[in-house]
Amino acid sequence: MIEIPDGLVRSTVDREGAPGAAWIGELPGLAARLLERWGCAPDGEAAHGGVGLVLPVRRGSGRPAVLKVSFPHPGNVHEPDAFAVWTGRGAVRLYERDDERFAMLLERASPVTLAEVRDGDEVLTVAGRLSLRLGVPAPPDLPGLPRLPRLSDRAAGWEEQLRRDAASLAHTMPARSVAAALATVRELARDQPEVLVHGDLHPRNVLRAEREPWLAVDPKGYVGDRAYDGGTLLTVHALTTLGGAAPRQPVLRALDVFAEAAELDRERIRRWAQLQAVQAAFRGRRHGFRRARGGPGLDLLTGYADRLAEALTPT
Repeated sequence: MIEIPDGLVRSTVDREGAPGAAWIGELPGLAARLLERWGCAPDGEAAHGGVGLVLPVRRGSGRPAVLKVSFPHPGNVHEPDAFAVWTGRGAVRLYERDDERFAMLLERASPVTLAEVRDGDEVLTVAGRLSLRLGVPAPPDLPGLPRLPRLSDRAAGWEEQLRRDAASLAHTMPARSVAAALATVRELARDQPEVLVHGDLHPRNVLRAEREPWLAVDPKGYVGDRAYDGGTLLTVHALTTLGGAAPRQPVLRALDVFAEAAELDRERIRRWAQLQAVQAAFRGRRHGFRRARGGPGLDLLTGYADRLAEALTPT
């Protein structure tokens, strides 16, 4: 019987409630059936990400792989579609998929993440170069094939949520920071290129590998502006690496390093990062953060996000 990690059990039940508990109960049997169907055997202890089981396995040929089974959620639907487009270009390879069960058999990479690299410039440079490689033309919409989600489709919801949060949540966000975020939604979010982007590019979603030095995992498979991924990367990097103080000059220097490596316009990245920092500050107040759901830790993280948003807001 495959043993499910306690961390995955707790996080899934805490987040999803009864449906999460039911899924956890079915997961060992589901994983065993998938291993049998794809001719694999367990090859180490199970691990987990934010929403799913990650089990190292050996294929019938003896080659290493990983079985990933995610909790069924709309945000996970297009992960295999993105891998299928990239075919190993800057990301792990997809060997098998079962979309109904949110399961994939993937190329195995090291558990070492880019977040463990101490040199901040190296982190930003590696992520920027990966962003460049992953930013390929989106596949055309064809009958019978899944349509990848567009970031532009989310613009109206982003604007509505920003206005609601600014009006209803207790916060200290300057009005000009909220106004700048809303301007980004109006001016950048509604009209975007037909380019495949990762959608959740941050250092923990980049793994050390053998085939290439670093490979991306856990994509959302969105179509839109590559600078959006830069905004995600910069926001996470600043909140976790710069100690939360978010002084303007270090943040802008990090922006320069990433923009050069990714060959992107730094102003577009700055605007996306500023929007995402504002969203993170409000989302933390509504739901908490993965690292802190309440108490002093939550107050600390929301304060970090506030200061980051202000550092990225034009003076």
